[in-house]
Amino acid sequence: MVLIFAPGLLLPYQVTVWGQRRWARGVNLLLRWSAGIKVEIRGLQNRPRGGAIIASKHQSAWDTLIWHVILDDPAMVMKKELLSIPIYGWMCRKTRMIAVDRKAGAKALRAMLADAKAATEIGRAIVIFPQGTRTAPGVSTADMPYQPGVSALYRGLDVPVVPVALNSGLFWPRRQLLRQSGTIVLQFLEPIPSGLPRKEFDLLLQERLETANLALEAEAAIK
Repeated sequence: MVLIFAPGLLLPYQVTVWGQRRWARGVNLLLRWSAGIKVEIRGLQNRPRGGAIIASKHQSAWDTLIWHVILDDPAMVMKKELLSIPIYGWMCRKTRMIAVDRKAGAKALRAMLADAKAATEIGRAIVIFPQGTRTAPGVSTADMPYQPGVSALYRGLDVPVVPVALNSGLFWPRRQLLRQSGTIVLQFLEPIPSGLPRKEFDLLLQERLETANLALEAEAAIK
């Protein structure tokens, strides 16, 4: 798919965005046909329509592609190393994803905030994974704590944060070839308004995400 859409790099920005959406939809179709994995999106009334921050749990590679299906033009926070992948990395640059050098400390946070401001000003939603990397179902926040990036965005941007829970790691496990049949559920939770004190925001975000994620994982286990 990357090779097929490579010529889009020479065309307007919107062509590459269109290609990303086709790629993501294609992956979901193949998941259903080859592995019996369906997708259910809940809480669509909470899905942002313009500039906002989406703070999503991250359990699987699936979480990095679904946003191209359910959002018009997401600006995803990603590790800078991914930009070095031939063609794919070039596409991420062209679609103005927010690359973060995780070794750069405060400098990286300032750069991320500047890019995020530019994105929200034109109505793009920012997608960030608060724990910074894929976290297997059942892993506690003590072992995989929330990183400061989402708090930095919350303080620096006057926009709401929409927490998103999911259970994708039960069906597309990290670093495993086999997929498990079932239904991946992604749930938009109630938005957190801007302007809360940092500690209050951090606690509220973590409480909402962890509670909802545990419920989705328990629901899947019953089925």
